Amino acid sequence: MVDQDELRSRKDADGIALPDALSAHGVQLDSALEARSELEGAAAYLELHIEQGPVLESMDLPLGVVLGTFGVERHQVTFRGQAAHAGSTPMDKRRDALAGVARLELEIREIAKRTGQGAVCTIGSVVTKPGIVTSVVETAECLLDQRHLDRATLASMLQEAKDASQRFAQAEDVEVEWERIWNIEPILFDDGLIELADESIKEVAGSSHRLPSGPLHDAAEVARAGVPTVMLFVQSLRGLSHTKLEDTKPDHLELSVQALDKLVSKTIERVTG
Repeated sequence: MVDQDELRSRKDADGIALPDALSAHGVQLDSALEARSELEGAAAYLELHIEQGPVLESMDLPLGVVLGTFGVERHQVTFRGQAAHAGSTPMDKRRDALAGVARLELEIREIAKRTGQGAVCTIGSVVTKPGIVTSVVETAECLLDQRHLDRATLASMLQEAKDASQRFAQAEDVEVEWERIWNIEPILFDDGLIELADESIKEVAGSSHRLPSGPLHDAAEVARAGVPTVMLFVQSLRGLSHTKLEDTKPDHLELSVQALDKLVSKTIERVTG
């Protein structure tokens, strides 16, 4: 993080400041950013990260291997109908924009189910106008997020959602518009390193699982730069992320360090021949 001052103010559940926690393990916060220079000419990049999701916990597994990071398609979808009085407009005479969003929300869940292989679709925000209880919704804007590890499959998911929105717009006598907000291609990690990571986890934990990850990880940026990359996930307690409740069991942390140590040794052996 560029804002080092903000990091200096961070404390853990025991009140230990981040700089002090890092210093106890031989890392100085102010010089940590210089580590990026080590990537120049790197033979491999290995990362250990909390899962930030419920998959490993649901399988009762402490560790997993990350196959790569999701590609993402993120759009604003706007349905446009006609504002009308909520009390005097019969149900069959309404052009309710919110009905289009409601139907799309249910359909994207089915798209993700049909697609499988880790596919996820989310409508995380809906804004209606005029936004009052006495009016039929004239405009409904939603934010749609779709993710998959395969580029072609992600494109197919997007087209399915667009086709569905057109059907719903016609059925509700409204209009629909799409605007791309952001997208990113999937990043697949190194096959050979995935195998070594899988072996390392099995040696310390008995069982392993392969799963995809979200797109915003340092490992994805390194892999995009052409460095052979792999990531290990350690189970996220209660499957929670981006909350103060996010945590990892101490015994799982110990296993994760053991697995990473084995992976480092195997990778060095692979690189040096």
